[in-house]
Amino acid sequence: MRGRQLARVSAVLEGETVWSGLYPGNVHTVHCLQPAVLAVETALELAPEQRKRTAWRLDGGSGSDDQLIWLLSRGYHVSAKGMSNRRAEALSRQVLRWDAYGANAWLGEVEAPIDYGRPVRVFVKRRLKDGLFFHSYYVSTLSLPSKGGFQRLYDARGGAEIEQFRQDKSGLGLEARRKRSFAGQQGYILLTDLAHNLLADFAYYGLEESPMAGFGPKRIVRDLLNMPGLVTWHENGLQIDLLSQKQFSAELAFCLERYCLGFAERLETASVCTKK
Repeated sequence: MRGRQLARVSAVLEGETVWSGLYPGNVHTVHCLQPAVLAVETALELAPEQRKRTAWRLDGGSGSDDQLIWLLSRGYHVSAKGMSNRRAEALSRQVLRWDAYGANAWLGEVEAPIDYGRPVRVFVKRRLKDGLFFHSYYVSTLSLPSKGGFQRLYDARGGAEIEQFRQDKSGLGLEARRKRSFAGQQGYILLTDLAHNLLADFAYYGLEESPMAGFGPKRIVRDLLNMPGLVTWHENGLQIDLLSQKQFSAELAFCLERYCLGFAERLETASVCTKK
């Protein structure tokens, strides 16, 4: 968004947003990491033993030495791209053996350039582009059998988060809704997160195993939730009436009934657990 940037932490498999933070456009990504990590610890109630089983994959914007040392001091694992291009070039001159990695790319391993407080492995990647070699380096605490295995794990990052941003922009108007006030924009972000998570919950519990199971937020809002109808709770149960001429009306009525009744059961179960 213009003049501002949004940091987000997502539960990828569930498609839900754990935390979002709004920052001025001139704030570097590296300064967004620690608030995001602390917010995730609070939201997921991560105990020290759970942190030892949690890995953070970071791109170059967050991979400063101070941030990596801070993460490792809190017990996390990391799979991170280093921030310094100058250091990457220096480390590339220390590589004794290059192993091919895909087309026009090679991987090497070197000693850690500094003390990170815990044992780490440092990899250097060499790419050939337009007749020139470019280098980047990566820091990892993960135990993997090969350099290629580490690089494939690192390269798998980011796709789901990018897709969620795209869906929120098209389905929930994330980019179109702007407020001049910074606090007002933060309010919009929180409302978008709430809508996003409600749609993710509905997609998981309501649309599963239906013809609409693959719908993202845009199609759920445009093709399903815009359907004229009425949902009524009464003493004998739940009544759902939808405009029958609309596509998916019969399927949606079944999904809504299943979701509403299941949601009520989940609330009742949560209440019982709370009382105990």
